[in-house]
Amino acid sequence: MAMLDHRYLRENPEESTRRLQFRNPELDLKTFFELDEKRRLMLQEEEKLKQERNQVSQEIAKAKREGGSAEEKIARMQKVASRIKELEEERKKIEKDWQKFLESLPNLPAPEVPQGKDEEENKEVKRWGDPAQLSFEPLPHWEIGEKLDILDIKRGTKVSGSRFYFMKNEGALLERALINFFLDYHTRKNGYREIVPPFLVSPDSAFGTGQLPKMEEDMFRCEHHGYYLIPTAEVPLTNLHREEILPEENLPVKVCGYSPCFRAEAGAHGRDTRGIIRQHQFNKVELVNFTTPDKSYEQLEILVREAETMLELLELPYRRVVLCTGDLGFASAFTYDLEVWLPSSDRYREISSCSNFTDFQARRMGARFRPKDGGRAEFLHTLNGSGLAVGRTVAAIMENFQDEKGRIHIPRVLHNYTGGLEVIE
Repeated sequence: MAMLDHRYLRENPEESTRRLQFRNPELDLKTFFELDEKRRLMLQEEEKLKQERNQVSQEIAKAKREGGSAEEKIARMQKVASRIKELEEERKKIEKDWQKFLESLPNLPAPEVPQGKDEEENKEVKRWGDPAQLSFEPLPHWEIGEKLDILDIKRGTKVSGSRFYFMKNEGALLERALINFFLDYHTRKNGYREIVPPFLVSPDSAFGTGQLPKMEEDMFRCEHHGYYLIPTAEVPLTNLHREEILPEENLPVKVCGYSPCFRAEAGAHGRDTRGIIRQHQFNKVELVNFTTPDKSYEQLEILVREAETMLELLELPYRRVVLCTGDLGFASAFTYDLEVWLPSSDRYREISSCSNFTDFQARRMGARFRPKDGGRAEFLHTLNGSGLAVGRTVAAIMENFQDEKGRIHIPRVLHNYTGGLEVIE
């Protein structure tokens, strides 16, 4: 099972090392090249010995037919067979280390990805909408939610622990309205097929999209059954075509689905401890695209516009940024983040990530397409994006559409989904 194309690494050692070190200066391919060379030399020796074994077998058969002695040749063949077995056992150990090392390598960043250490060096490329100029001090969404009795973090913590909450009354209605609005728009306007995915997946599925083994500490695992709770619907939706070959004429395949998402947030200690921005469980509508290598970046631009349209219809100010090499996700080659404006914190916060994974996930999953001309099957390119994260959208609506009386005005595009409810008060 391949992760990165090991032939590309082998044939482009300097370029591969340079691009990987943009992501992490400590990444070194020396171990890969050493293991790869050993593996190849052993395979060559095995092949040579197997040819010798076949030749000696023919010589033994001939000697027996002619009534001659074959003892010397039999002894020679036994030595060759013994050496082949030794080589196979040693090679399997080396290949295990070789495979494990490959699994640890992230995707190669696209040449257009800006170099940088962390999110502070991401590059803003677009802004839409002007943040509202409020004549009063805006309240954070958790305070508004508690006053209107639509958000209950205290009881969520009592029932499940920190980073859980109850959405209640009109707040629950608003969340359900957003899920339905997102799904309706993406299926009716953007050509997505709606899928209700499993919320538990096997380790193979989590490996296929790159969550395992690198990000296991951020996932919740069912110890007695071996399943993982999905961190995003990306995992089951992308694995939909694992170990399949799709006809090129059917591409792109666009699927979307709603799911709860479960994240341990292992690296988020002390961050966003108030409110609903960073939770162990949250709802999201996910967009996934399967396409050909020559169309993947064209499809990425379409996908990010589909996500942006949701924010524009909701009249929420946002900006688009390109993630730098140091902030890029493990499996991604290129990522746009959409960040929505939150008045209480006077800053933009991520609400959607739209990524091109090139063939990285497809190699792990064995997902291919058959070219129209009938040539050899090739690896697909996969993309995904949030369309959108529902809890963060609720928080953004609560903060951007609050008024001086502490009410929340529901965006016009949602009125048909809230049964005509226009204001939460």
